[in-house]
Amino acid sequence: MAVTPPPAPPETKEKLNDPQLVAEKIKATIPDGVESVSAQGIVIKNDKLLDVVRYLHDGLGFDYLNNVTSVDYLDRFEVVYHLTSLQRGGAPLTLKANADHQDPTVPSLVPVYRGANFQEREVYDMMGIKFTGHPDLRRILMWEGFGDYPLRKSYKEPYWEDDHKPFGTRWDKGHHVIAEDRNPWHDNVKYPANFDAMSYKPTRELLPVLEAEQAATTKLRTDELMINIGPQHPSTHGVLRLRTVLNGETIVSVEPVLGYLHRQHEKIGERNTYLQNIPYTDRLDYFTSMSNNFHYVIGVEKLMNIKPPERAEYIRIIMAELTRWLSHIVALGFFYNDLGAFYTPLIYSLEEREMILDLFEAASGSRMMCNYMRFGGLARDVPEGFVDKVQYLVDTRLPKITDELESYLSKNELFLARTKNVGILTREMAISYSTAGPVLRASGVKYDVRRAEPYSIYDRFEFDIPTGTTGDVYDRFIVRLAEMRESVKILKQALKQLPPGEIMTGKKNYQIRVPKGEVYGRGENPKGELGFFVVSDGSPNPYRYHVRAPAFINLGALNEMAKGYKVADMIIIQGSIDVVMGEVDR
Repeated sequence: MAVTPPPAPPETKEKLNDPQLVAEKIKATIPDGVESVSAQGIVIKNDKLLDVVRYLHDGLGFDYLNNVTSVDYLDRFEVVYHLTSLQRGGAPLTLKANADHQDPTVPSLVPVYRGANFQEREVYDMMGIKFTGHPDLRRILMWEGFGDYPLRKSYKEPYWEDDHKPFGTRWDKGHHVIAEDRNPWHDNVKYPANFDAMSYKPTRELLPVLEAEQAATTKLRTDELMINIGPQHPSTHGVLRLRTVLNGETIVSVEPVLGYLHRQHEKIGERNTYLQNIPYTDRLDYFTSMSNNFHYVIGVEKLMNIKPPERAEYIRIIMAELTRWLSHIVALGFFYNDLGAFYTPLIYSLEEREMILDLFEAASGSRMMCNYMRFGGLARDVPEGFVDKVQYLVDTRLPKITDELESYLSKNELFLARTKNVGILTREMAISYSTAGPVLRASGVKYDVRRAEPYSIYDRFEFDIPTGTTGDVYDRFIVRLAEMRESVKILKQALKQLPPGEIMTGKKNYQIRVPKGEVYGRGENPKGELGFFVVSDGSPNPYRYHVRAPAFINLGALNEMAKGYKVADMIIIQGSIDVVMGEVDR
């Protein structure tokens, strides 16, 4: 499948993320391509979508697909795209295409952006919108036998009656029997005919194995073999299944099979009030709950047109950068676990994590599920002594530990042999697959949302954006290590500038009404760009709530990184992406 390589953006001083200006340029090139234009984006005619996107990619330098999602309105489906030029930066450009309810069909953007693959499959899975030209349009989070599309407004969550259950009732007489007393396999089992659980005794089967002399060939033959790694495997970092095709020990292809931890986060988000969604964001990437809260509330604050007090802004930055340092050191510890250094580096990294989690608990009352940010500020101020403890960490502990990691781990010869020139993702492929965060920057792309479109008060801080050169496993390790130093640099500045004052704008209201409109709020999470697309109809809960999960999209590039390497290499390649299945499956 041919994919257009990302071009350099044209030399221009025009603000090419302005919908009106971009629409005029599209009309000049594709006269019948634009259906309408507003501050909320450009609506493209369905049959011209691929032509328009190719023009934006090749002619105007929109080389990066941030996000693909959809909205179910009363009269139509709307597919929403967010595009960015990585060199120009700024806010993403919003494109839209409409599809009718009877036969919702939209052209696929995979021929232009490989990163559309997983995202379009998710839209198909949740909304039932078909993407013509997609190379592999299948469900991605729900199982293939699921009979409906959960994010459609017509979908009703069922109360399971017996004939609709995915698994039959084991005890159809209605008597309560402890399953463990009767069932050697425990839950969700359909018994064969005439099966007696009380008298059953399992038997072991012996498989016949040919001796070498009995074999019909004298030379080694290798056939392609499909194996499943996971979903119950310590190296998949959660309930992730990797359907892997091997030729001998060499990987031919690897396909992530997702959805084992899917709990319909977005459907719940549309049922909840805006405020109720904050603790649910904790459960996305459960290592980075403070950042998840942060990036959700800044999006809704844009719709509400409110700004937090100065003290709240600084505390938010402190929490977000502590989270970044914490997430990266845990990622590096688990990565060494994948390499075979069983537990020692991981235990050292978890010890440092404990110190930060203690601070989170002091501020929010919880170590991991913090539920700390609020629209317009924070749930509460930090306690007495909190700032002094953070100051000790950033002056003494965190720089020392980062130096130790670099000294002991990054120069280890076994580490270098296992990570250098392994799992290479070129700059072009990293952009095409819409990867983000350390995965993108390790491939040499100097892109960070905190710089490209500064949010909160990030424009007040001095920090660098570390990048790699090769895009291999080693670079992804080193970029995270360098980002830990940059987080410490930001923390020192934030602590020095932290003002006194209020931590909340206005009153603490349990119920809020967000004005009608839509917003794509985003920020630089430790895993990459975390985005929240929210549509408000003026009611107490979101009309549409979508999460742009960076780990989900980064995982789409795994096959590109792993092809041609060995199984042991694939384990560390997947570990270098740093996925958390709570965020991937949602």
